[in-house]
Amino acid sequence: MAESPGLRERKKLRTRRALIEAALGLFVEKGYEETTLAEIAAAVDISPRTFFSYFATKEDVIFFDSQARLDRALAMLAERRPGETVAELMLRVVENSLDWAAAPDDEAMGLTAARVHLIMSVPALQARTLHVLVNSQRRLAEALHRAHPEELDLIEAFALVGALLGAPTITAMALLDRGDPPDQVWAAARQALDIAVQGLRWVGSPYRP
Repeated sequence: MAESPGLRERKKLRTRRALIEAALGLFVEKGYEETTLAEIAAAVDISPRTFFSYFATKEDVIFFDSQARLDRALAMLAERRPGETVAELMLRVVENSLDWAAAPDDEAMGLTAARVHLIMSVPALQARTLHVLVNSQRRLAEALHRAHPEELDLIEAFALVGALLGAPTITAMALLDRGDPPDQVWAAARQALDIAVQGLRWVGSPYRP
């Protein structure tokens, strides 16, 4: 069983959470470009220098969980279950990511709608989003291919990752930006995932067109 974080670590986690909440609140209230790092730090009663102990840029606050989600997905790809097909493995990875985003105790819960709206409306964040999505999908596809080169080639790996990740991601972002309730958003994202799965049932089968 994992050890509970110590007092110092808990304090750091609380400060990090406070920075994320303060930054998003200021971005929504004042505008992303108009908000300074100094204002974010002041809202949490820390110095700008201390801010850089948590995040390198304002953009990093918006994408605070991107690397952790990618690392978790990569770890799952490396731990394929006995008898699990490639498609089933990738489906499990995507469903786990959706569960993480929708979990009541997840760090992002309650912040998702605000940050999606910012991402959809601020050009600098749109560019960073594209970079994050492309980089993440490329790394996942390459990892999937390396782990199972006898079952699918690199193009098939890119197609599989792109379809199964892209469908629920764009659905969730569009509906959150529209203001739909979170439970409806995650239900729609899973529906989009099911639709994508229907078109990928040939993956891992003896016949490929």
